[in-house]
Amino acid sequence: MLIRGKRDMQNPFFSIIVVCLNPGERLKKTLESIAIQTCEDYEVVIKDGLSSDGILEAWEKENTDSRIHIFRQKDSGIYDAMNQAVARAAGRFVYFLNCGDLFFDENVLANIQKEAHAEKPELQIIYGNISEILTGQMVASNPRLDRFGCYRNVPCHQACFYEKELLTKHPFVVRYRVRADYEQFLWCALEEQAQLTFVPLTIAYYEGGGFSETAENRRQSAIEHREIVKRYMGRAELLKYRTILLLTLAPLRTRMAQNAKTAAFYNKIKGALYKNRTE
Repeated sequence: MLIRGKRDMQNPFFSIIVVCLNPGERLKKTLESIAIQTCEDYEVVIKDGLSSDGILEAWEKENTDSRIHIFRQKDSGIYDAMNQAVARAAGRFVYFLNCGDLFFDENVLANIQKEAHAEKPELQIIYGNISEILTGQMVASNPRLDRFGCYRNVPCHQACFYEKELLTKHPFVVRYRVRADYEQFLWCALEEQAQLTFVPLTIAYYEGGGFSETAENRRQSAIEHREIVKRYMGRAELLKYRTILLLTLAPLRTRMAQNAKTAAFYNKIKGALYKNRTE
């Protein structure tokens, strides 16, 4: 049994969603990082896109934890799979942990639970930092996400805990192949006016090198970003933000962040700047 606890909770605090397709041993490592969490008030929803590697079937025979729910269903891609999983989630907060990604330590869920406000009119996203497995560097999230911050970049979904209602009111738009999570976050922040709560904690080890990081999909990402921001921001506002990024050498900074030789220096400076914003 990989995940501790025998309680059959109908209304868990967290729904941890793991989407997979022929995941191999990476799935086991991800589930083991859930297993050690000191907070046990969660369920795990594993959405399998009809894998053929037999890994999930073998693991399923050994699992006896009623909090783990597995369902198999064809999907049109990762965002469609995530929408399908959300529809089956019962928790107040939803968190997406991809195969190969790991919780940073055993206290992540316990620490996030402390930051969740009591029921308020505003729905909440709680987010923190992540650590890249490939570069070994901590990637800091912007602690104060104003409109310009949302234009530049938002935390990846491995850094975010969403109140489920945000994801059911506005599911991921599956026609966006790379940036659907970005579009969903902008809807939450700018249209729904969700409360964005930053915690100065590292949430997960992020595997990286995945679907959205190939050269082709980086180009697609840029195309989708231009389309999405036009929906949420005006022409004059966009011109202002693009000018600021041009004057502050944003393309150069992006290359530094993506280069293994310079990522450490870049993330150290970025982290120090964000830390000052929280003080």
